[in-house]
Formats: sequence, structure tokens, C-alpha cells
Amino acid sequence: MNAAVLRMVTVCALALAATGAAAGVDELPEDIREKLYNPELMDPNQPLGDSAYRDFVAKNPPPWTIGYASSYAGNTWRAAVMDRLQNHLIPKWKELGMIDEVIVTQSNLNDATQIQQIRQLVDQGVDAIIVCCSNPTALNASVEYAYSKGVPVFSGIGYLTSPYSVNSSANFVVGGRMMGEWMANEIGGKGRVLNVEGIPGASASDSQNVGIEAAMAEFPDIKVEGPIAGMWTDQVAQAEIQRWLATNPGQLDGIIIQSASELGALRALKQSGRPMIPITIGSEMGALCYWRKNPDYVSAAIHTWPPGDDFEMIWNIMMRTLQGQGPKIQSILTSPVMMTREEMLAAIPEDCSEDSDQWYHPGIEAWAGKEFLDNFFLRPADPEAYDPASHPAAN
Repeated sequence: MNAAVLRMVTVCALALAATGAAAGVDELPEDIREKLYNPELMDPNQPLGDSAYRDFVAKNPPPWTIGYASSYAGNTWRAAVMDRLQNHLIPKWKELGMIDEVIVTQSNLNDATQIQQIRQLVDQGVDAIIVCCSNPTALNASVEYAYSKGVPVFSGIGYLTSPYSVNSSANFVVGGRMMGEWMANEIGGKGRVLNVEGIPGASASDSQNVGIEAAMAEFPDIKVEGPIAGMWTDQVAQAEIQRWLATNPGQLDGIIIQSASELGALRALKQSGRPMIPITIGSEMGALCYWRKNPDYVSAAIHTWPPGDDFEMIWNIMMRTLQGQGPKIQSILTSPVMMTREEMLAAIPEDCSEDSDQWYHPGIEAWAGKEFLDNFFLRPADPEAYDPASHPAAN
């Protein structure tokens, strides 16, 4: 196929994806559509067309080789993902006879490196690739290359805009709105709030920010400062917040911050000598422990992406797709989880450590369980009950 024809095919595919968005969404149950696919609560760039893998079956029978092209390894969130992958998912799915090995690469936020690593994984013969929290457009050509070789790409915890990726995460606009509305209520609808982003340009960070800004716009008596970049890393967030506090001596009433950075915000406030104003707490155990030891500090936490559960969600979507269950839609979204003070007191032990870099997880069934994921597939089935011998290429 020459370059001109290939470009025409790609343009047509993108056009079909755009016009088919309603069809993909319309196949979902009404309650899921209203809660998670409401256009008013959606990142306008979130891909919502029919999945390119509705009729896909892996070219090879199990056990499969999986590539994990991670974009970054430098924070506690990524460490928790690797813990779930190495200590739970790989042993479990090897025992089920469905995977052979997982090849992990790291690109350290370099798009060109991640692109090269994806192509290398395809050329090495992997059966599927998971990417994480990546630039929404930079990887599209390499995703199309993988598709042309029969290798599906799954974007966990954030989306790629390629029609050839399957995306999963919480609806981050919904999560951002929850964070913004909670903060506004926490401070009585007026005051000054600092907005601390994750990694600007990453779809997960930008989508949360869309929701935060939309919520804040409904409270004219709240002045929003920033955003500044916390890079989803406690040490970076702490340094950036300390720098901002040093150059902005006026009153501050709250900090909206994305995990994994809230522990950095708490440390910055403690060292600044300022009052311990409310911050948005996610799933970092150290921050949850501070709340456990100071139960009147805030009224709730909002879990937008517990790392192990989030990664297990995209893993389970991948396994279902390789088995031929047929995802209906490009982006499979779940709901952020709000934790009340009472739920926190029951879940977080009294002897916890405020310095802990571990994460709290609601659990995969609470986050995106089997029954929930069934809604997003044309031929849903328990992926753990799949018989590798039933694969068309097994004989």
C-alpha cells in the first residue's frame, strides 16, 4: 500500500470513528451513559467511537507475550503499578495458562523513546501492548504500526487519540469536577485556591484539569491560582508549592492537587508554618494517614486512580480483547470513588505511617469488576474461565 493510499485509509478511519461515536456510546446501558458518558462531563478529545477490535481475535493462541511500554518510573504510583503487575497479575495469569511473559520498557517521559520501544516490542513478536499515562497524540503512528501487525495497544489511565487503541480510566473530567466541587464546599464557596496539575500534556492530567476548572467557574467568589505542575511526584510537588508559597504571601484557603502529589502538599504546608488548609486527598497512604490522625482535617477523599486497580482494569480489558470478546467502544470509563470520614476510619489502621509511600486500593471489583466490564463487550464472558485450547489458532 503506497503512502497516499495509506493516508486516505487513515483519514477515512478517523472520520468513521468520529461519526460512529454515538453508536459506541448508545450500546452501553443508560445508567452508565448518563453517569460516565454525559457530553457535558466529557473531555472533548476523549475517543468515543466504535472500537477497532470489535471482531478481533489474537493471531496466536495463549500463552501470550505482553509488552508494557511505560512512560515513567519515577513516582510511587508507577511503583504500585509494578507491584500489582509483578506480584499479582503475572503469577495469576501464568497459572491460568494465558501469558508467557511480560516485557517492560521505560521511556522516562521521552515520547521518541516510547515510540521506538513500542515498535521494538511489535518487532519482537508481542501479542499486545499496554501503555500508561502517555501523550494523547505522540504515539499514534506507532499504535497504527502495531495494529498493522495484528498487535492491539491498550492505553491505561488516560487515552490515546488513535482509533487503534483501547483506552481505560476513570472519567477524569468527572473526577476533576468532584475535586473542585468538594473543595468549594469545604471552604464555604469563597477564598483563594491553588491548583496543582500532574504532568501537563498527559491526557489524565489535562482531563482532570478540565473538570477542576469547570467546577471552579461555578464559584465566582473563589480565586484560582496556578496551575503549577506537581508532576504526580511528591518531591516535585513539595518543591513547587514551597516556591509558590514563598512568593505569594497572601492568604490561601485550599489546594487542589492530583495524586500522587498530596503528600508533597502536606509537607510543604507543614514546613511553611502556614495553617493546615484543606487539600484534595486521593489514594496515597501517607496523606490518608495524616487524615486518620487528624480526622477533622477534611471531610472526604476522592480516589481517581488507585494504581493497582487501574492497571488491573486495563489488563482485564486486554485479556478479554485477546480472547475475542469484542470491546464496543474506544474508551472504557469507570467512576471515581469518594471516601467519607467514616469509611476512612474503618479502612486506614490507627498505627499507619504519615511517611508511607504506599497506596490505598478500593479493590478491583469495586473499581471495575467483572460484571461492570461485561457492559462494554459484545460477547462478555469471565476472562479467567477462558480455555486456551478453544482459541481458533490453538490447533
